[in-house]
Amino acid sequence: MGRKFIICGLTGWCMEILFTAFGSFRRRELKLMGKTSIWMFPIYGLAVLIEPAYHMVKKLPALLRGLFYSVGIFGMEFLSGSFLKKHDLCPWDYSHAKSNVNGVIRLDYTPVWMTAGLIFEKILTRK
Repeated sequence: MGRKFIICGLTGWCMEILFTAFGSFRRRELKLMGKTSIWMFPIYGLAVLIEPAYHMVKKLPALLRGLFYSVGIFGMEFLSGSFLKKHDLCPWDYSHAKSNVNGVIRLDYTPVWMTAGLIFEKILTRK
């Protein structure tokens, strides 16, 4: 499980760097600077929990599995974000977004988290 935790942490970091770099592109910042935080590694590493969850939902269509994963990811994002925010360490702040919850989750990111969950599912369950 330790090896998969590291793989999930590194995969999450890479996905976040790409996601934030594409955000730079939208703002016409052509350096395409992506960014993340060291705090994100263990948070993304927790995606290792998708593997046991997959065994419960593997017969569901991908859309429903993705929705299931996004709910779990929102839960972990809310818990970790609330903890980090309490200690003034949270690397993200969604307060400006209309669909934010306490500034630590954005409900409009549901498709992003659905996709991320399905990516982690593929990584963790491949033979």
